[in-house]
Amino acid sequence: MSDTLLRVDSLNVHYGLSHILQGVSLEVVSGTVVGLLGRNGAGKSTTLKSIMGIVPPSAGSVYFSDHDITGRAPHYVARQGIAYVPEDRGVFPSLSVDEHLTMVRPFRNAAQAWKLADVFDLFPPLSERRTLGGGQLSGGEQQMLSIARALLLNPRLLILDEPSEGLAPVVIEEISTALLHLKDSGLSILIVEQNYPLVMQLSDRVAVLGKGQIRWHGEPGALESNFEIKQTWLGV
Repeated sequence: MSDTLLRVDSLNVHYGLSHILQGVSLEVVSGTVVGLLGRNGAGKSTTLKSIMGIVPPSAGSVYFSDHDITGRAPHYVARQGIAYVPEDRGVFPSLSVDEHLTMVRPFRNAAQAWKLADVFDLFPPLSERRTLGGGQLSGGEQQMLSIARALLLNPRLLILDEPSEGLAPVVIEEISTALLHLKDSGLSILIVEQNYPLVMQLSDRVAVLGKGQIRWHGEPGALESNFEIKQTWLGV
């Protein structure tokens, strides 16, 4: 079996007559973090939704642990061991923090499965708000809750869509620290972000998406020195 945990080959997605993704290919090697950068409208979120089966591809393939999951239903994809934290966080306003976290059933058994105490250690603010409803939490607390819920699924791959969007700098720092801890633990992560410094700090490999195509991929250090790619496709 390959060390490649997730492999996306020549993925194409159409919304009606619009060709959103045009031959997108990327890989996540087990135990690494891959960052997907790009401007608004580049196709980043669509890439994640297509991997998860929320938006079926019109062509191309998605393999997870050498198993073809192309176009399969989201619940099937999730049961293979992929936890997805959507851009809108998916928090239920009327359910308490405890209810969000105790409803979760893990995808798989493992020697070091995530437990409630673990996610409260990772995100201390949640332990202080266990009885509050999701609608009573701040944006940052909702993001912590969404990530904590995903971790309790005990995934092999964590997919994050814009985890720092709309958050205050101090909260972004808390989220960043937690994600670095997850990286150090060996969890495989695919993260979509417009927060360039966060992606560069976290990722082992980076891909730049522009107008539905991968325009560059490689190590973060190589991107730092590539002025043309940054200026053309990222505006940084």
